[in-house]
Amino acid sequence: MKQSMPNKIVLYPLSFLFMFLAFSSVVNAKIVGLEGSSFQFVATSGYITTPEGNSVYIWGYGKDAQNVQYPGPTLIVKQGQKVTITLYSALAHPTSLLFPGQGEVTAQGGTRGKITQEATPGHPVTYSFVASKPGTYIYYSGSDPWFQIEMGLFGALIVRPSDYDPASPTAYGSPISSYDHEYLFLLSEMDAQIHKLAEEGRFNEIDNTNYFPVYWFINGRSAPDTMAPNFADWLPHQPYNCMPRMTPGEKMLMRLIGAGRDLHPFHFHGNHARVIAKDGRLLNSHPGANGDLSYFRFTITTAPGGTTDAIFEWDGRELGWDFYGHSMSDPHEPNEFIHTWNIDSPLPANVMEISVPAAISKALPKYRAVRCIIWSKTHQGPSTDQNREVVLLKRKKGTIFEIIRGREGTTAKSWNPGDFIAMTDHGKKFPVNLPEKQEIAFGGFYSGSPFLGHEGELPPGEGGLNPFGGFFFMWHSHNEKEMVNNNIFPGGMMTMMAVEPPGTNIE
Repeated sequence: MKQSMPNKIVLYPLSFLFMFLAFSSVVNAKIVGLEGSSFQFVATSGYITTPEGNSVYIWGYGKDAQNVQYPGPTLIVKQGQKVTITLYSALAHPTSLLFPGQGEVTAQGGTRGKITQEATPGHPVTYSFVASKPGTYIYYSGSDPWFQIEMGLFGALIVRPSDYDPASPTAYGSPISSYDHEYLFLLSEMDAQIHKLAEEGRFNEIDNTNYFPVYWFINGRSAPDTMAPNFADWLPHQPYNCMPRMTPGEKMLMRLIGAGRDLHPFHFHGNHARVIAKDGRLLNSHPGANGDLSYFRFTITTAPGGTTDAIFEWDGRELGWDFYGHSMSDPHEPNEFIHTWNIDSPLPANVMEISVPAAISKALPKYRAVRCIIWSKTHQGPSTDQNREVVLLKRKKGTIFEIIRGREGTTAKSWNPGDFIAMTDHGKKFPVNLPEKQEIAFGGFYSGSPFLGHEGELPPGEGGLNPFGGFFFMWHSHNEKEMVNNNIFPGGMMTMMAVEPPGTNIE
């Protein structure tokens, strides 16, 4: 097995909370973990650190006794492979492994437990199964799981489809599950009192009825450590970060796992996401339906032991202004267009309505006009000398849209058969006048400009965490108490998602 370690996102602590990104040299972001089909775990104890300065005793799995992790190593395997995990234990209590969603798991060695074979010092257990279905899964201890999962004995299992292609990856071998970047969101919580009693060996004093978490984690880290590099040397037992990055028009696969005993409503600013799979199964009404039961959410609530896969996109559509700050004569950016289709028949100058294909109509807003550009079918896009007309479309009924013409000084009188139409805000001005700088409170991630890829003037000592002019969105638990570190705000189950200018290489 090998540890998958893409080039790290580099972050520098310029303030007590936020850090900025350095550019990487890898095109697609890929989840970090152990890749292969044969793994060795050691269950042992250790300590993790929390951002307010505490040190918490944990139990965890690691690839050896010196590398205990919270959570355990992320396992990345391929559909159809036989997977084996040999578990050794240095704990005084018997421990084990369960693999929900995997069929016909066998266990050899160790001693018999209530659910499966358990490992004790000197008596390892080897678990085996065939990874028959792609998807996102969890693994955890089956020995006193209420206690051992709380202590940290859990992790993520990712099964890639048999036809997985790193150049054009999918999560389930289906087009709806295609993506450009993938990120793991393994959500957990922690009752510090339970861990203190376990550290002192006072197990008989642990009262499960008084369970009260004070820490909340994404991939084993609380904010702002969620944004520190993978394998940061000051977090030796919390190797995985969580800071999603993308460029406009790209697809981000969100793999969410509920690892604790509480529900966690994970909220992502910037756009909704399409939920395509639950518990390692694509949301199909029948085999081969390509996720026809998928649905959109602004907040995804993870259930204990449950997993959710969702596709997040951001291209600025329906903002009502050009977030690049273009003029009409500027070239278009990659992925700037939203929808295109062929016009079936000539449209005379006095036409007031147009029929839009149903599939495209569903994606257009119901209550406001959408800006459009029309150009000749002989061109791939509206180059500066081929713009035929700029108009507005407004839904009238069903797929029939009213045409509002003559905007922005255009003069074209008709559309021809085969012409294309694209929904875009290209060249549309920022809708308001920004206040003077002395009237603005600056955040560390503000570049000084409202436009993507631009940098503006900032007062001395302000900004500095956004050298590439990106847009940053907070992603966090919608349970407000889960955004603290032992009652100290901000922190907890929170990170930032960065939308970066087109052409930015993202690992």
